[in-house]
Amino acid sequence: MAERTIAHNKAGTTHLTESPTTIPVSNYHDPERWRREVELIFKRVPLLLATSAEIKDANSYKAIEVAGVPVLIVRGADGVARSFVNMCSHRGAMLVDEGVGEARRFACPYHNWVYDQRGELVGMYKQDDFGVVDTSCLSLTDLPLVERAGLIWVTLNPTFAVDPDAFLAGYDELLEFCRFAEMNHFGSRRLVGPNWKVSFDGYVDFYHLPILHKNTFGPEFPSDALFHRVGPHQRVTGPRGNWAKLENRPPDQWPESILIGGVWSIFPHASIAGFDVGDHKVYQVARIFPGATAEESVTYLDFVSTAPRTPEMIASIEKQIAFLEMVVRDEDYATGLKIQRTVRTGAKTEFVFGRNEGGAQYVHGWIDAILDTADEDLSELFRRGVDVARIVNP
Repeated sequence: MAERTIAHNKAGTTHLTESPTTIPVSNYHDPERWRREVELIFKRVPLLLATSAEIKDANSYKAIEVAGVPVLIVRGADGVARSFVNMCSHRGAMLVDEGVGEARRFACPYHNWVYDQRGELVGMYKQDDFGVVDTSCLSLTDLPLVERAGLIWVTLNPTFAVDPDAFLAGYDELLEFCRFAEMNHFGSRRLVGPNWKVSFDGYVDFYHLPILHKNTFGPEFPSDALFHRVGPHQRVTGPRGNWAKLENRPPDQWPESILIGGVWSIFPHASIAGFDVGDHKVYQVARIFPGATAEESVTYLDFVSTAPRTPEMIASIEKQIAFLEMVVRDEDYATGLKIQRTVRTGAKTEFVFGRNEGGAQYVHGWIDAILDTADEDLSELFRRGVDVARIVNP
């Protein structure tokens, strides 16, 4: 990937697709289309729901609600991460509120049914009065979970799971070089935005950086982009900037901090970007989820770093977090929410994505392909790939 980026830097070129493409504007607000995306994408595809740093210690947990499904992720005393529907088997109460914490047992706040870290029912209030039931059939509902490269993916459908190796396509092996598994968690933010695709389009688009972000970090970044595609995922790098520093140095002297740069985009909804704070790299891990309607989304921003959690470092990173939150909220999402208002007008029926916007072309191609794929064929789709948004100068 670095060699390809350096070659484009020397040639003064960038990635271009074969042609511009159009996307129906209705894709960003049509309720039926949105419903299908929630059911066929967000409830079938593994979703990045947590960083390992958030539940780093044994007996820690994270609760989050995604697309109407309350999820409980637990790091057991054995160090293994497991996930369940955050729902008591008795009468459906949520066991814990959204957030992170520590617990060896999870007691239902309604009738005090108690579950262990494996989701097994281990206690019932006044069990003799309740009557005889088979407790082995009353465990929490498991959700498929995969922990790789310091990141945790969960599938919201308890009865269906895509082959994780087919879905990740080796992307997790590349993400290992970022060392997320060694990182500490420094903070979380929650933002409300427009339709999830309006939001996600911006994370695979360098074209807007010097324009929309002209008063923040935009001038530091060129609008040119290279798309390094791995399965449905893609890492986006700019062929200028730090990459020029590598041109006259042998590969064994290339700094890791440059080699792992760029934006790591994880289909269908996540983006990871690193920022320097002193001598340390701080990563913003953004996860976008559909909101309550087609015109809403919810974004969780988590910030992790190998930096030690000293008071001085926490203060420095909190300043960076405040800055990044402001950029996403007041620049990206403020613009996206205005876009959400314009798409309702019907003034345009199509959006045009240019040859230099191959990132979004690729995402939308995968979205369309998954919507047209049956459950039994989904893993094979990820193994085979989607021939869309071809780059003419790879």
